Amino acid sequence: MNEADFNALADAELERLENLLEHCGADFDYEVKPGGVLELEFDNGTKIIVNRHTAAREIWLAAKSGGFHFRPVGGRWLGTRDEADFYAVLSRCMSEQSGESVSLKG
Repeated sequence: MNEADFNALADAELERLENLLEHCGADFDYEVKPGGVLELEFDNGTKIIVNRHTAAREIWLAAKSGGFHFRPVGGRWLGTRDEADFYAVLSRCMSEQSGESVSLKG
């Protein structure tokens, strides 16, 4: 996959994520930053950062519990280590950091 195709795919996924965040019901703030970065901040001051990493052709997630890398496979974003679904991992991280149940369906 070339860089332009990856960036278009990742940007579409980040936009989809932004729409899901608007309606998930959890209490947090988020900000879209230049370069394909989405920053979530919770009431306790912790953050989750989601960004596209063009060189690796991955979406990266940095949370209190660790860093996770996801690649596009068959219309989904799967973990490079364990093939975990991006939205399942993000939901778990958001639940841990917000203290409330979060379920994002990608």
